[in-house]
Amino acid sequence: MPPFLWEQHCCLPLLPSADIAELARYPLGSYLSVNIGYSRQRTADALALVRQFRRDALADGRFRLVAGLDDLGDPERIALAFDLEDSGPLGGDLDNVEVFHDLGVRSLLPTYNHANVAGCGCLDTEDTGITAYGKDLVRKLNEVGVFVDGAHCSRRTGLDLSACTAVPMIYSHANFAALWDHPRNITDDQARACAETGGVIGINGVGIFLGRNEAGAQAERVAAMADHIRYGAELVGIEHIGVGSDYSFDGADFNAELFANPEAFSESYTKWGPLQWVPPEDLLGLGVGAGLDAELAARGFTEDERTAVFGGNFRRVAEQVWRN
Repeated sequence: MPPFLWEQHCCLPLLPSADIAELARYPLGSYLSVNIGYSRQRTADALALVRQFRRDALADGRFRLVAGLDDLGDPERIALAFDLEDSGPLGGDLDNVEVFHDLGVRSLLPTYNHANVAGCGCLDTEDTGITAYGKDLVRKLNEVGVFVDGAHCSRRTGLDLSACTAVPMIYSHANFAALWDHPRNITDDQARACAETGGVIGINGVGIFLGRNEAGAQAERVAAMADHIRYGAELVGIEHIGVGSDYSFDGADFNAELFANPEAFSESYTKWGPLQWVPPEDLLGLGVGAGLDAELAARGFTEDERTAVFGGNFRRVAEQVWRN
């Protein structure tokens, strides 16, 4: 089993009452990036939430809040950082990048599904790419030391991000459109452009993005994740592939949100029924099934390759992007 798991994106309920202890389903020693807001959250909402999560994590005792690279790899703690899935919570003020960075945000994507002041989203019918503000945002993220993240962005916006960034960019939780043609999945051109920056693509375990959303298809979802990892490794190289499962501890709440607020989503989200996910236990084989690690080993991935996918690759780009 790989010694270190880097989970680039997972989700608790976006509520102060969220139970931080749920994150302990990941093994000690892991790194987790937990979402604190997307297009619906105001600046004050996201700031209040991340401060609450930090207090709860410290009170729990099993977590180490990430300020820099030295906070990774403690075998007795889960390293905890945060991400924003839209630039909306910045409130149009780029100085807020530093405010959120000081509170542990290490990844930010400019647009969540639909166009905003930074660029276009993956569900927009007209794709005009990044805006002038979006370019300024990329420069600010580079300067402060926060991952530029293309997940949920439109295809042209994703390509623009790779052209604008001066350091490696990432797709925190994105699969390949060549294997499953969903608007949330990325093209080969996007993947190549990300890899050319030195970046990493985190493969997710969401059923509708894998093409395996049936309620009983747990093993099939794990196999589909392995398919995307193998495809990505063949397309851009194993050194550019990681894991960002997008597991939602708030699955019931998210499914309710999905159908209550269709303007934030589309039929491409809702027509498959309630969303299904690959849970944390199925990444390293800690649950009832063999798990993703065993699935990759069975396909001939070496221990070194699996170690790179499960943590080494994202850590490498963090060493290039983070400023402390």
